[in-house]
Amino acid sequence: MTRETEDGSVYGTIFRRRDTRGEFTGEPIPEEVLRRVLSAAHAAPSVGLSQPWDFVVVSDMDLRKRFREHVLAEREVFEDRLDVERARVFANIKIEGIVESSAGIVVGYDPARGAPDVLGRHAIADAGLYSVCLAIQNLWLAATAEGLGVGWVSFYREEFLRDLVGFPGNVRPVAWLCVGPVRDLPTAPDLERHGWRERLPLDAVLHYERYVSDG
Repeated sequence: MTRETEDGSVYGTIFRRRDTRGEFTGEPIPEEVLRRVLSAAHAAPSVGLSQPWDFVVVSDMDLRKRFREHVLAEREVFEDRLDVERARVFANIKIEGIVESSAGIVVGYDPARGAPDVLGRHAIADAGLYSVCLAIQNLWLAATAEGLGVGWVSFYREEFLRDLVGFPGNVRPVAWLCVGPVRDLPTAPDLERHGWRERLPLDAVLHYERYVSDG
């Protein structure tokens, strides 16, 4: 464990954060803690102060089970595309904690929020989507500071999740986040521990003045 992960600073929270799957206890999240975490998400910077996010807290177990069935079906779709060796590694990787977590938080992106005059979006259409991702990161770090785990589920079709939580057609579902108390947080990401991929050192992605290819 590095010094950064041991202290209580923002750096400690960043390095302690994990994409949580199998560590959830299922205990309820105190309402005041959930409000603090969501308030941190809502405090994220956004293009033109558009605040284009929506949060749907899903506690209903029937809805969560329906979503999990859909996710597991999509897992099979992905696994069928892998070669034998990658499929062997993937078989040991848990991709979700939908029913084990305390709740799901579905984050949506509403491009109509603040439109048509969204200051700063005229040249970069995806700036609003980037703003939603910043809100998710705020939520994740706040949850980590509160001792909660968060797992981002990405094995789903957007139209399925949109219908499941009742988003209107113009709101794009960006994430289902599994959230709740955990027994612990792993010291290394699951994908590293299972040998799926290794984290690159900073110098492998750091450039000065202009991009320089290592190829």
